[in-house]
Amino acid sequence: MSLAEIRARVARAEAAAGRAPGSVTLIAVSKLQPPDRVEAVLREGHRVFGENRVQEAAGKWPAWAEAWSGLELHLLGPLQTNKARQAMELFSTLHSLDRPKLARTLARLAQERGHCPALFVQVNTGAEPQKAGVLPDDADAFIADARALDLPLVGVMCIPPADEDPLPHFRTLRGIGERNGLDGLSMGMSGDFEAAIAEGATHVRVGSAIFGARAY
Repeated sequence: MSLAEIRARVARAEAAAGRAPGSVTLIAVSKLQPPDRVEAVLREGHRVFGENRVQEAAGKWPAWAEAWSGLELHLLGPLQTNKARQAMELFSTLHSLDRPKLARTLARLAQERGHCPALFVQVNTGAEPQKAGVLPDDADAFIADARALDLPLVGVMCIPPADEDPLPHFRTLRGIGERNGLDGLSMGMSGDFEAAIAEGATHVRVGSAIFGARAY
């Protein structure tokens, strides 16, 4: 696969779903990818990237941000409260707001800094014990509480269970977003992003299909 092929598939999926061209943001997930692969994608003009860990992003993205203008960096992995300040400096968007303590920490730092990244509430649609995210039944109350803290919520995010059909999970997430007036739907990865776009995804997270297999 390549960036050009993934872009073409996103465009076809948008058209098939009757969506406007460019209505889906393609996040190139660069976690654990060697620098030369990331730089090749930067040279192709792509500017929206996703990382899973604050530490890893802090080690590589500041230099790239100086060299390449217009970068947009998204945090996709779980965020520890003690890394919240650093995350707010590095990322334009956080996709993993998932608990009251983190919401309160972000609200306090936003007051202090006068700025907060855009936020997606992570929903654990499969109720998997090992996964972060608020449970679907708790999502409405959590969203209301986060709004009461003046946090800039833009959408909801999910990672469906690996061994299940993702469609019911995408539909659950879309329902939560619609009920709460949140337009952003961060859902769909390398294996299922076309299905996610058909269900209304606004942000798809694609890594290995763009960069190749990760070096763990």
